[in-house]
Amino acid sequence: MKKGLKNTKSIILLSGGLDSLVALGFKKEELGIDLALTFDYGQKSAMAEIKSSQEICKYYGISHKVIKLDWLKEITQTALVADKNIPAENLGTAESAKSVWVPNRNGLFLNIAASFADSFGYDYIIFGANKDEGQTFPDNTEEFRENISKVFESSTLVHPKVIAPLINCTKSDIVRIAAEKRIPLELVRSCYNSGTKHCGKCESCRHLKKALEANKCSRYIDILFES
Repeated sequence: MKKGLKNTKSIILLSGGLDSLVALGFKKEELGIDLALTFDYGQKSAMAEIKSSQEICKYYGISHKVIKLDWLKEITQTALVADKNIPAENLGTAESAKSVWVPNRNGLFLNIAASFADSFGYDYIIFGANKDEGQTFPDNTEEFRENISKVFESSTLVHPKVIAPLINCTKSDIVRIAAEKRIPLELVRSCYNSGTKHCGKCESCRHLKKALEANKCSRYIDILFES
């Protein structure tokens, strides 16, 4: 295990999903992660995400803050917040990606995190971008990460660097890392819907289930998914 960077402290965007959970467990000690931000913008899964994030923060012994962004729901008709069904067909297409797109979501979240960093002296801001979603969502790419990190050099006084430790990893890679690092996958909440358990039908659920199966971690399927 890598030793932590001396006197370094970091903040993480934590949705409770696979990517943010594993990014936290993977880099907590090395980067001194001690605060997680979870955002409630009226998404259907908000309460489940908050609960999962609270449990994850308790497990890792870090502070947790929930930030409400009610106005964000008002300016989008994404299926994540609007009164329409989450796509369960034609997944992986530009159409399905557009249906769950939230305008400037990662840009907004990272800018809010940058305000915390500027106020409290955080060196790094971490978020869970990954290779699979980078193919369809522009705010999950290395170009986006580099650009927004560059912006913070002039929009803040502390110049926090934005890090996406899993940006070159597929979902299967991320589950493998979780298994190797003994990260508590039973605490994951990746579903777009609002049920007690993962629906197993939305795109996020299908990616998670496929990655679990690929890494012989099927025991988590019974824990996380509806039967």
